[in-house]
Amino acid sequence: MSQHKEVKLVTTHQLLAMKRRGEKISMLTAYDFSMATILDGAGIDVLLVGDSASNVMAGHETTLPITLDQMIYHASSVVRAVKRAFVVVDMPFGSYQGNSSEALRSAIRIMKESGGHGIKVEGGAEIKDSITRILTAGIPVMGHLGLTPQSIYKFGTYTVRAKEDAEAQKLIEDAVLLEELGCFAVVLEKIPSALAKQVAEKLTIPVIGIGAGPDVDGQVLVVHDMLGITKEFKPRFLRRYADLGDIMHNAVQRYIEDVKSRDFPSAEEAY
Repeated sequence: MSQHKEVKLVTTHQLLAMKRRGEKISMLTAYDFSMATILDGAGIDVLLVGDSASNVMAGHETTLPITLDQMIYHASSVVRAVKRAFVVVDMPFGSYQGNSSEALRSAIRIMKESGGHGIKVEGGAEIKDSITRILTAGIPVMGHLGLTPQSIYKFGTYTVRAKEDAEAQKLIEDAVLLEELGCFAVVLEKIPSALAKQVAEKLTIPVIGIGAGPDVDGQVLVVHDMLGITKEFKPRFLRRYADLGDIMHNAVQRYIEDVKSRDFPSAEEAY
């Protein structure tokens, strides 16, 4: 029997309750109204308006170029579609690191202008002042540890993080700190499964994994990757649930052929 519980609106309270009763949390990215309508209607628990929009929507190599204004645009499009899911918005690079006052201003803008339900930030102890400042405004904060794409130039690679003891211990300490500060959940990206399990068991807040194995409280994927719209990205952790890229490619080719051959529009499709 499915453990899925019908709720009218997913909240931080609901997510915590899901962890407590052992129900896995489903999370996907969304960047626009049409896609968010489909995902929300299917019953997704959390929609992440990810700074991965920089890659899949704008074609940048990294997540760094996307701006606060652009994130607010994507987030407001998603929020207008949602009737059930909890919407988390990534704070983009440069909007919260190093200056807690700027972090608070950025988070308030996201909440006021997009209507999102919470924000997500990358990092642990090094951004604790920003997290604390944002939380003082009553804004829910989701943490993100492990592979943090906004720090890609620091790491220099997208390989698995926290394989060595020192980095693993730092990750555990940061995860505990994020819970103590008041974060409602933490994303763990591309770390060893055993470490992710240890963190999930240690924390009382939900732990969402991407490339972090099966023993966390939920999973998140980039929707364009799992639907097969993007083709080049093929990490081990990605399961493709459809090949929409091929379906769309073939549909467009048929449309072009019908236009060229004057088959479209037909008499029935004209006024």
